[in-house]
Amino acid sequence: MTVKENLDRILKDIKGYNPTIIAVTKYYDIDKMIEAFNAGLRNFAESKAQDGVEKINKIDDTTKSQSIYHFIGHLQTNKVRYVVGSFEYIHSVDSLKIAQHIDQEAQKKGIKQKILIQVNNAQETQKFGIAPEQLENLIEEISKLKSLQLEGLMNIAPLTDDSKELQKLFHEMKNLQEKFHLKELSMGMSHDYKIALDNGATMIRLGRILFN
Repeated sequence: MTVKENLDRILKDIKGYNPTIIAVTKYYDIDKMIEAFNAGLRNFAESKAQDGVEKINKIDDTTKSQSIYHFIGHLQTNKVRYVVGSFEYIHSVDSLKIAQHIDQEAQKKGIKQKILIQVNNAQETQKFGIAPEQLENLIEEISKLKSLQLEGLMNIAPLTDDSKELQKLFHEMKNLQEKFHLKELSMGMSHDYKIALDNGATMIRLGRILFN
């Protein structure tokens, strides 16, 4: 199947919803990004700072200038300088420390960096993200940082076939988004995007279902 065929199938599947479809290209080369762009996609995500920036810089000018790039991986402080300004959105802010580093780098570059806060509401020890009860305090502290623009929340749900569990977790995220009056809700991947959309996802992050 081509990316276009896969995308057409997904669009039929989600008719009635209007999310931003983010093509997760971290395991795919530039040719696949261009194929996705030619199929009509304009949002791309990477999870490794230097690899992602290298891909963005290698891509042709037309694709590069008309695309929006999202950073979705765990971000270490020593990688912040690569990501800020190269990616329009950073989805994975999970501490005040990383937010402060992003803010400082954005100030240096004279830009306002769009961010999302990653929430680990499934409380999986192997995943990053803050606990829901820490969210209010982090939002308050981020609001004091002048070069950040908080756009919304992100979560990574467990790899499970338990649709009730996924429903519960995504519904909790929707409640948090509404509580704090945030615009974006980045949740749902290849295995669970329909459940995420049923619970208010505004951004879905799709990899293998698009490219395989």
